[in-house]
Amino acid sequence: MTTITSTALPTPRKRIEDLAATRIAAYQRGYLADEPSAVAALARLRRGAGQKPERLPDLWHLVDTSPLHVPADNVRELSEPELERAENALHTALTLWALHQQSRRDAGMHERDGRGKPRGVGAAVRRMMKPDEIDDSLRKRLVRAGTAPDLVVLAQRLRDIVLLLRREQFPLDYALLTGQLYTWQWPDGPDRVRREWGRSFHAWQGEKPSDGRQPGQPGQPGQPGGDVSADA
Repeated sequence: MTTITSTALPTPRKRIEDLAATRIAAYQRGYLADEPSAVAALARLRRGAGQKPERLPDLWHLVDTSPLHVPADNVRELSEPELERAENALHTALTLWALHQQSRRDAGMHERDGRGKPRGVGAAVRRMMKPDEIDDSLRKRLVRAGTAPDLVVLAQRLRDIVLLLRREQFPLDYALLTGQLYTWQWPDGPDRVRREWGRSFHAWQGEKPSDGRQPGQPGQPGQPGGDVSADA
């Protein structure tokens, strides 16, 4: 008897997330190692945070979506609408990461999401709150981002959150964010992303501090609670 094993083909979102992870990991390694080319790339990328990619053609080679145009075995070519949304998502995520990483030479601000270590947008916002308390101003920032009317406004509102995360030195999974920014641009996409952010918000259970501080002190995580879906 022959057993046929089927392997799920990567979705467009998965391909875009993988490309973002590769791009950002390379820039981040170089920046933390103080490589001049990576430092210069980060400086240029962060100037694009909150702006449309078509307004910054000098960043195209830094964002570089060329792997998405290369045919691969058993993987269909992306359509023009898919490629356009992928370019928008990758540009937005890379420029936000560059802003987040600015002047942080001791640790990478891109860190992959995982079980017991949520690194999504919702978890990052919840992490800035004190244990067992909901900071309404922070909650409203997340809600406001979630109700953005388009990707440009969303990028600008995420920029405000990223600046707070940079101050607290809390990382974010920018590959995951890239996939969410891609999804956002499709019909019903904002609803899907808001659900992901809500789950991420409640997934934050705190982590053992690595620097001796207790949870709830400045710069340390809190505990989940409250309702992120309420109107601002």
